[in-house]
Amino acid sequence: MENDIIFKPLEFRNLTVKNRIFRSSISGRWDNYDGSGTQARINWEEKFARGGVGAIITSFVPVAIRGRIMPNYATIHCDERIPFWRKVGEKVHEYDCKFILQLSHSGRQQDIGGVENQNLKALSSTSKTEPFHGFLCQAMTLEEIKNTIQDFADGARRAREAGLDGVELHSGNGYLFTQFMSSGINDRQDEYGGSLENRARFLLDVIRAIRKEVGNDFHLQFKISAIDYNNAVTFWEKPGNTLADSIQISQWAQEAGVDAVHVSTGSLFPHPLNPIGDFPFEIIRKTYDTMLSSGVYTIRNYLLFRYWLLRPIFALLWNRVKKSLPPQAIQADEVKNKEMRKLLEANQGRNLNPAAEIKKHVNIPVLCTGGFQQASYIRKAIDEKYCDAVTIARPLIANNDLVHDFAAGKDLPDDPCTYCNKCLLNVIENPLGCYELSRFNNYEEMMEEVMSVFHITQFNQEELSKVSVPLG
Repeated sequence: MENDIIFKPLEFRNLTVKNRIFRSSISGRWDNYDGSGTQARINWEEKFARGGVGAIITSFVPVAIRGRIMPNYATIHCDERIPFWRKVGEKVHEYDCKFILQLSHSGRQQDIGGVENQNLKALSSTSKTEPFHGFLCQAMTLEEIKNTIQDFADGARRAREAGLDGVELHSGNGYLFTQFMSSGINDRQDEYGGSLENRARFLLDVIRAIRKEVGNDFHLQFKISAIDYNNAVTFWEKPGNTLADSIQISQWAQEAGVDAVHVSTGSLFPHPLNPIGDFPFEIIRKTYDTMLSSGVYTIRNYLLFRYWLLRPIFALLWNRVKKSLPPQAIQADEVKNKEMRKLLEANQGRNLNPAAEIKKHVNIPVLCTGGFQQASYIRKAIDEKYCDAVTIARPLIANNDLVHDFAAGKDLPDDPCTYCNKCLLNVIENPLGCYELSRFNNYEEMMEEVMSVFHITQFNQEELSKVSVPLG
């Protein structure tokens, strides 16, 4: 391990992480409806810290109830949330793991807005209806933009007061920052629309506001869709930002005060390239009905998902971008299992090429997400300067101890992630976990693992009661 780049600490300006494996932003609906936290959330994050990752990037944490993506995710929208996040951070820190809070605002990409937003259109850069699910929205006024900028700054302050290690701005994958930055979405005529400089203004204003609020000695990174593929599924939409646009935004963000850039892709979530992999119709037809009242196009989608004669229409749209991708950026060590070799070649490291281009133009560490689970591949990605660290979500859900496997000399875990995306499409309605039955001996064993985070002892229930608070 001494000379293994995976286990070489990564030094940021204000933070040192013990290895190059970050748990990427993913989480289920573990928390209370009002945005207060639960022991299940603490147990969930502890799984990955115990499994050896250097840092955890949380799931999206709303800075305002108006901008939450889905209920039952803990928020950071008021000071009353600070004690809970302090408790989560303390648990993660027991394993020498850093904890980075992902500050988010849904904008128009609001899966289930909750009862507080039932009679309100979502806030966005535009008044155009979101084209996939059909979420209704309204263009933010300058006053609403100003207030939202302060919401993010306040969220960062609360994260620092909670003793957490840093924050990430979720400015990729179709959420509010993307809605401002993307040339395919933003149709404003004021100082927050038009040119790339204007479209990036909201993100840069938030970065500066955070630095003013917390100073320059607190870790701040941002996530960006390097190529936003705005018309990947909704082919009638205009294309979005190019890689050159994202390079320029990353340079501006560095100048404004960020410490790292986290590279993703896609202008919506889920997206054919984020997360790349299968689209299991047998799961989505059971869970998508939860969203039927959320958007004006959800019934159309539900019919495409439910009836097998219509599924090829959606599958054609979903897969056409993946077919146009260039080959993998690098080749890893040979895998004996032919089926797994095909899965790795099709899904692993698809964001490395744009990440490498961004890395050439900035002087801050670059993190890259994209189906990583093979030690030799990760080593080459870092050694050959495609990125400085990788962020992993689904393969860590499948194998919480992936980093320990790498430390033990394994190139792949014994039962690798199959990129089936059943975890992703279950989470709309069910607890997050690995639902690939082939990885378990039986259904009961699978469900025992899925439900394990809900096991609450008398001790941790008493500890949690000390920080449980009502909606502020």
